[in-house]
Amino acid sequence: MATPYLQLRPESVPSTQDVARENLGELPVLVMTPDQTKGRGRAGEEWITADRAVAVSLAFTSGDDDMRPFSLMAGVAAARVAEGTRLKWPNDVMLGDLKVGGILVERSADVVVVGLGLNLWWPDPPEGMAALLGEDPGDDRYAEVAGLWGAELMRLVDSDGWPIDEYHSLCITIGRDITWDSDRSGHAVEVGDDGGLVVETDAGRETIFSGVVRHVRFPPR
Repeated sequence: MATPYLQLRPESVPSTQDVARENLGELPVLVMTPDQTKGRGRAGEEWITADRAVAVSLAFTSGDDDMRPFSLMAGVAAARVAEGTRLKWPNDVMLGDLKVGGILVERSADVVVVGLGLNLWWPDPPEGMAALLGEDPGDDRYAEVAGLWGAELMRLVDSDGWPIDEYHSLCITIGRDITWDSDRSGHAVEVGDDGGLVVETDAGRETIFSGVVRHVRFPPR
């Protein structure tokens, strides 16, 4: 049986991550809003919000022994909901070569909070970014997208393991030459069961688990 969860829809919040964590009790909690004023990205970076956007976070408890890659699972859930999107390891949602969304996972002890920011409509996005839709979808579309994503992610959390084969089929990083950190480079080979990115370097294969990954090229697949 699927785990029941609470759903909150505040009109505006500083951060859905914080509200989800603060309201977590016996049941998981899904918080969604069209207006997030102080959203944050990876490593505390500020999240830039589109004219129409989804900000949604799912908070739940998980045992210390559950080390599944929740960020990659959240990406699979996002790609299932946002038609035509692909995934850049480890936490970007892409439309072609442009970023349309990002995923943030924060974990403390047995509490996990997984957030998704997704651009729905953005007539003048910054360079390298885009939105899913070409026309303004109106006020309520965010709730539909956020609700579907939350349901998909909750199903994945409730399941055994994680859909690594599906992630592989969606990941545009695999098969690319990449750089990471300030001076590292290699060829992305696969994603392991633990969610790490396996990279072929001049010194042999190694697995990376975090960091800013940049694609050197986008060959056709």
